[in-house]
Amino acid sequence: MAEPRGGAAGPESGHVLGVDSGGSGLRIAVARADGRDARPLASYTSQEPIGTGPKGMDAHQLLKQLVPAAQDLMRDTGARQLDAVCVGAAGMATLGDDLRAELPAALAETFGVRRVALAADAVTAYAGALGQTPGAVVAAGTGVIAMGTDLTPERGWRRADGWGHLLGDCGSGAWIGRAGLEAALRAHDGRAGGSAALLARMEAVFGPAAELPGALYPRTDRPAVLASFAPEVAACAGDDTVASAIMNEAARHLVEAAAAACPPAADSAVAFTGGLLHLGEPLLAPLRTAFAELLPHARRVRAAGDPLDGALRVAAALATDELRLPLDEKLLRVTR
Repeated sequence: MAEPRGGAAGPESGHVLGVDSGGSGLRIAVARADGRDARPLASYTSQEPIGTGPKGMDAHQLLKQLVPAAQDLMRDTGARQLDAVCVGAAGMATLGDDLRAELPAALAETFGVRRVALAADAVTAYAGALGQTPGAVVAAGTGVIAMGTDLTPERGWRRADGWGHLLGDCGSGAWIGRAGLEAALRAHDGRAGGSAALLARMEAVFGPAAELPGALYPRTDRPAVLASFAPEVAACAGDDTVASAIMNEAARHLVEAAAAACPPAADSAVAFTGGLLHLGEPLLAPLRTAFAELLPHARRVRAAGDPLDGALRVAAALATDELRLPLDEKLLRVTR
């Protein structure tokens, strides 16, 4: 159901709608169109993620959730119309064909809105963290992706990693968890590079070592299962050299992704976002060290907001003709 945040806007104010669709569900918010912060006036959260079909993410399923929730939010905030909408979705770049084909017309028919932005969640994460300033953002959770831009159409977006747990996502929760489990199994076998501490934690969490492959490999949510062990690795890092080395390498991978995506200009802003940062000092301390070494020309800044905030920022900028983020057919597509 809708959860009001802040005071309701008057009906004379223009309004925008932001949508954040990811693996953990759907979030929707309404904000005023005026003002660069575009702070949510009311929001809605669903734990039901949008599924995929032959043409990618299911536009019909998304609309089935989005339309009634948006109508409730408009009523709660006194919004008579929407000046712009931004939908940010995980997988938009590779699985967004159905959304790009269906959403603009459906939103125009339902809400009378003509200005629609369809964005990859990495782009809305960027907008939430840095707004419309040059720099790079690393979104780190179960997976990891870095996005950077100098805001010029010629260079557009610079992407690093985000290739999934089998081919990349280096330094992510899944990467840390897998490395920790590997070290545990090395200890179980008596091979070099093993960690008795991680072996003990693995058996406490997953059971006997010999049963882990059979429990893990058939799972369709393997990245999440691997990532669930990352906090155990972080917890062991203070007293275990193998766990500490894993956290140090993870931090370096994250900064390497930031360096690859960051514009070369001096004083570029770089922000790190995502749930992985909740691992705390076992990750953040080596992150600071790696940042000073690999990105001496950049400045690390605190992320201003999350991907839903970013979707609202993009929608507000679109509504007021102030959108400066680079357009891209797959990453940020706009209809007016």
